[in-house]
Amino acid sequence: MNKKRPKHLALHLIKLPLPGFVSILHRVSGLVLFLALPALLMMLQYSLRSIETYTELKEILNQPMSKLVIFALLWSFLHHFCAGLRYLAIDLHLVSNLTQARNTSWAVLFTSLALTVLLGVKLW
Repeated sequence: MNKKRPKHLALHLIKLPLPGFVSILHRVSGLVLFLALPALLMMLQYSLRSIETYTELKEILNQPMSKLVIFALLWSFLHHFCAGLRYLAIDLHLVSNLTQARNTSWAVLFTSLALTVLLGVKLW
């Protein structure tokens, strides 16, 4: 057998289906949340320690770059949450065919982005 198999995968040429894209974003958002956990816990500590550290934290969080980071963390949480609900529905066999998988993938993307915009505008 002389099959032409690739010697290496060209990842930039692979067309990933939407559920696969949502799966990768779910993993990336989980990683981002995990890596941001020490900073979030530090912010919680600063907000609770004293009024001086609270006002210092408030000044830092009022800067535009800090707001963008918080906005990205908000999207990360909301996407991870919505995709987690989707995977729970898949595990409970509520999503059983390819059409439902695609539709729930679109729902996860739309819902997480819409909630991010709504909550982000409120928090901005």
